[in-house]
Amino acid sequence: MGLARGRRRIAAAVAALVGVGAVGVVVHRVLAPAEVDTPARAAYPAVVTPAIGVVGRLPVAPLIVDGRLRVYAATRQVYADQPVDARYRVTPYWSYRRWPAEVSGVVADGTTVVSRWSDGKLVALDARTGRVAWQVDGPAPAEGWTARRTGAGAVWDPPGLFLTRAADGRAGLVVSGPDGMGGFALADGRRLWSADVDGGCRTDVGTTAAGQFVAVDRCAGPAVVEFRDAATGAPTNRWVPPGATAGLTVTPVGCVTPRSRCRGLRTSGPAGGAGRGWLVGDGAPVAAPALDRAGVELDGERAVEAAGGVVTGRSARSGAELWRRADLGPTRIVAVQPGRVHLLTEANDLVTLDPSSGAQRSRFPMTAGRDGLGWSPGLAYAQGGYVAVERLREPVAPDADDQRYFLVAEPVVLAAT
Repeated sequence: MGLARGRRRIAAAVAALVGVGAVGVVVHRVLAPAEVDTPARAAYPAVVTPAIGVVGRLPVAPLIVDGRLRVYAATRQVYADQPVDARYRVTPYWSYRRWPAEVSGVVADGTTVVSRWSDGKLVALDARTGRVAWQVDGPAPAEGWTARRTGAGAVWDPPGLFLTRAADGRAGLVVSGPDGMGGFALADGRRLWSADVDGGCRTDVGTTAAGQFVAVDRCAGPAVVEFRDAATGAPTNRWVPPGATAGLTVTPVGCVTPRSRCRGLRTSGPAGGAGRGWLVGDGAPVAAPALDRAGVELDGERAVEAAGGVVTGRSARSGAELWRRADLGPTRIVAVQPGRVHLLTEANDLVTLDPSSGAQRSRFPMTAGRDGLGWSPGLAYAQGGYVAVERLREPVAPDADDQRYFLVAEPVVLAAT
């Protein structure tokens, strides 16, 4: 009798250990770091030529990649769909996930899509297949996912993640964090340089079309605009703009992609005080008076401003007027891309002008379905002839939750211009 009881106790103990082990295996599988790359199964799509007008509406913000794909970001995922002119978001063409790290930002150049993660990992995906091209450790960001529901903050304004191109044409990447920064070759992820920095007294600005990385440095005294060679990390200039104060703000303008490969800067004092515009190239910044006012955008060396119901194109260097449009009514510039400036009218018509002449390329209501035109624009993006705009519920309440902040469940309108 006692022997039987002993056997039962031993059996119960073994069963309990097996149960605990099974739970441990499940917990490990669920919580252990993981990486899931789901490559494309279909052929790489062709470039499409969409009809001018609204393409569709989306719940999340896209990056237009190679004129063929739309790439999106979520808290722990980067994924793509196609065709680029699909009216709605469709089943992913490819997908890449990591756990437990979070996406900090995503950029794309050609067919390379680079994501930055909260643990500092940089992961490059081949847009044609969705497969990992390279993966390296970079400076960790201050935070992981900080974007709102659409993910626009991660793909249209990725913190600390900047594209660059050297004088010989080689594409690169500058990555900045609170404790360090570095340069990487886009082709293979090779680290080109690194530097220890104090992110608490520095503010990233962006990269220039001449291959420099720009930041505002307040670490050793008065604010200084620091220029570094983006390919080597070597400081090339420390510039104090005229009238600079401790509250100096520097805004990039004329960028090919968000805060990357920019041709101009605007410097201003605290709280948006009087500004000064500058063109940036290989040498010292050159005064560009046509860029002095906030809201003026830059295409090449042409400054475009919408104010008082008039849209004006000027020479950025001299301020000389090149063209004028007074027939559009009150408008605001929402996005610029090479050869196109995009404006919204009071009725939320999207008007696209040629910045060299002011000639109208297209005009149409920026609406999809029956959503209507009673909304305010949020973040916007332009690439490859496309424009995407977040639609915000009026009156705009920046501190409200996403359901109140955005107009509808699919707040992003994508249009071809």
